[in-house]
Amino acid sequence: MKRITFQIAVLLLSLCCFVPAMAQKNGSLNNLSVLYVGGSANWENDAFKTPEDKAKDVQRRMASFEAMLKQHFSNVKVVDAKGYTQDMSNTYDVTVIDGTPKPIAERQMIKDAKGNVTKYIPPAYLTESFNRPVVFIGETGEKLGRSIGLKLDWYCLCLDAYAHSFRKEHPIFKGPFPVKMTIEQKATPEDAFHYEYFMGKPTPKTLPMWRVQTKGYVTDKGFRIGMVARPWGFEDSPDAESISSGVCAKTLDAVALGRHGNFFHWGFAASPEYMTAEAQNVLANAIVYISKFKDKGVIARKYLDRRATKEYLKERKYLATKEAFDSYAEMDLKFDQQMLAAKKEAEEKKVRNEKLTEREEQSLSYQTQPKQTFEGFLKKNQKELFNKFSTNSAAYLKYYDENKDYFYSEDASYVITVDEDVKSLGIPNTDKRLLEKCIAMLEKGQDTEKAKRILGRYTLLDYKTAGEWRNWYEKNKSKIFFTETGGYYFMVNSYDKDTEGNNYKKKSTEVSYNQIKPAETNDNNAVSVATGIVDKGANKEVVVKVRIHPGYHIYAFVADVDPYTQTAIKISLPEGYAKVGDLKKPSFKYFSDSGTTIYEDEIMFTQEISGSGKGAVTCAISYQCCDTHICFPPVNKSYEIQI
Repeated sequence: MKRITFQIAVLLLSLCCFVPAMAQKNGSLNNLSVLYVGGSANWENDAFKTPEDKAKDVQRRMASFEAMLKQHFSNVKVVDAKGYTQDMSNTYDVTVIDGTPKPIAERQMIKDAKGNVTKYIPPAYLTESFNRPVVFIGETGEKLGRSIGLKLDWYCLCLDAYAHSFRKEHPIFKGPFPVKMTIEQKATPEDAFHYEYFMGKPTPKTLPMWRVQTKGYVTDKGFRIGMVARPWGFEDSPDAESISSGVCAKTLDAVALGRHGNFFHWGFAASPEYMTAEAQNVLANAIVYISKFKDKGVIARKYLDRRATKEYLKERKYLATKEAFDSYAEMDLKFDQQMLAAKKEAEEKKVRNEKLTEREEQSLSYQTQPKQTFEGFLKKNQKELFNKFSTNSAAYLKYYDENKDYFYSEDASYVITVDEDVKSLGIPNTDKRLLEKCIAMLEKGQDTEKAKRILGRYTLLDYKTAGEWRNWYEKNKSKIFFTETGGYYFMVNSYDKDTEGNNYKKKSTEVSYNQIKPAETNDNNAVSVATGIVDKGANKEVVVKVRIHPGYHIYAFVADVDPYTQTAIKISLPEGYAKVGDLKKPSFKYFSDSGTTIYEDEIMFTQEISGSGKGAVTCAISYQCCDTHICFPPVNKSYEIQI
């Protein structure tokens, strides 16, 4: 492919500026003000020989977006992402983000006592209160949206040049800029057939498609790749909508174009230079469309991208069948044959003293894998259920079907379990009648602990009395919805940030605490300690969590007459931080009439801190562990947490 110089490219693009002048004269320019935040390239890093080549391509891309935007809008400002801050969006109707700004908070990792990372908190680029209309290009929605709980998550960086499964009646395909969609009947992406069990119907051999880009990464090696978001639960809240899928390596409903709150996901990665004219107008329409969501923000937030929704049950059922086993066995056999052939070829080249590629070198060590049995397949994929149903596929399917209304997922990676509390009431956990039932149980004093557990599990509320629960429910019941991706919560369809029931902050600290997990204990190691740091609004909390093996205890307070060692926590902070208030200690239990008290089971100490900067927090803990017969020697340990 012939290269044109950067100067000529900019000149050609600048000629487009004549079009806006003519359009404005004819009154066809939209009056919205648009801020474009650039910084990405048209091609992947490997396509550039030098950093200077990439820098030129970034400028070329920015010039392309500027020219296209000025063809449609009367007020356009272009900035580099390195200089962007979210307050700059306040003076524009819509911000188009096509680059990665500097983070406002660095990433954090919470570790357990063994040093294992139990939670990863991504870097933050925007605050959750940010409610200006935004269009994200490519994967920028994932980068900037992950920390604030957007549904625009990374399902796959594998989106090519065509859209399909689009909603042609959606406003972005109607105006204000005219769109004449040229539809082509094209072969269904091959990867879609692998997910047929997810779709619940036969996969068509061809699909109506609409070309968005003139280049794509499949046909043009090194071209920038687009991103699709996970479809499962994308529309389970009133603040989100899926508009189109696209040719990718995932399901046919993967989200290539979609909206969550005031954020629009334009997953296609090409700049206007490599877009069809039709797509340029649709992008302009998307900018106009998202402008209507100013100040509306996000209601349901997806903080855990791998939370299992009930759609995941389709996969669980499929992986309980002989059909799935045979399919995987066939794939393994094909791979085995391919690798053995590649190994043989590499061995022959080696004998001829020919130079081997890295992949050929790797193939030399390939060994045929043992063939998996159906029993082993089920044991691997069904885990604890295998102990119940062994190789009885029908039993697995019956179990999933009979319990479909009661499955829920907490903060774990693709873990979904049956809520026995809800099952005992016979009401689906997505049905707001469950709230009505639990509130009535509180009012009647019937099984109140169960009612409290359910209400606490499925809402973001912490009311103490039945009257408070009843007042909230009656006030909001016409607007209550259930979101799985948003945390398996009942929430209220309202953009008012003060709406009771929509405040994640009431649960976020609790969820963060849950990620700090001490190691398992036993009779030889009866005490386990884990430390971490969680966000608490403007400040943070240092957390020391202690797990005590059943039958053992440590001492909360030791009277003068007793010989035990009292538990003590000392927290030392790096420069730039200060303690806010005193160390918060857990509740204790009776031990003896002397006044000595003890801790049992799992306990937690927290210390609020304020400040900024980097460094290590040191948590020193001393304790003595005993049971009813013996006492272990006192322990003194220190744990470091990077902040």
